[in-house]
Amino acid sequence: MKILVCISHVPDTTSKINFTDGDTKFDTNGVQFVINPNDEFGLTRAMWFKEKQGANVTVVNVGGAETEPTLRKALAIGADAAIRINTPATDGFSVAKQLAKVIEDGGYDLVIAGRESIDYNGGMVPGMIAGLTGANFVNNCIGLEIEGTSATATREIDGGKETVATSLPLIVGGQKGLVEESDLKIPNMRGIMMARKKPLTVLDPVDAEAGTRSVSFEKPAPKGDVKLVSPDNLDELVDLLHNEAKVI
Repeated sequence: MKILVCISHVPDTTSKINFTDGDTKFDTNGVQFVINPNDEFGLTRAMWFKEKQGANVTVVNVGGAETEPTLRKALAIGADAAIRINTPATDGFSVAKQLAKVIEDGGYDLVIAGRESIDYNGGMVPGMIAGLTGANFVNNCIGLEIEGTSATATREIDGGKETVATSLPLIVGGQKGLVEESDLKIPNMRGIMMARKKPLTVLDPVDAEAGTRSVSFEKPAPKGDVKLVSPDNLDELVDLLHNEAKVI
């Protein structure tokens, strides 16, 4: 089985976020980048298929040379090869077009992507890939088993879970639950050394016009001062929760 895991290069959640050029561009200065958490769950599940079923695992990223350390980390975790498509990841549709080309050329049986990246939270790419390639698609996936060309997937739905049966080729939008956080793999020294020898192929992008563009960014407003309400004044508390906090 050939597995392709899509890897997004995203800021660590502890990084301080700022914007430049009149709040139109993300400021990368001083920002630590990591594997998108939803993608890391998918990569760990792919490693399970590699260990248990002998699957071959390739990771892919759309981005510039600055994303290669993130791909090397994925290789150190255990992926067999990496692909970088040499174009900025500025739009969900253009990213999906780049990935669809790699999928079609590589003949992958299973493609695991995160249901969304934690930077732009678009949640568009996995479904678009499925539409462009004609593969089956399961989003919000929290469980996946493969037997031959048959797949059983569990996905999170409002208020519960749904288990579906489908077949390969399959696109999965994964998230926490596909594996647990305690199952995530940390690269060891042997993995890091081996990652240096594994192939990292850089591909030229295909023509793909962006469907959207970012006009401006705005950070959340700073929190206001704490208001203390007397325990004897419930009417004021209810009024503040309703009209200011808007939580009731």
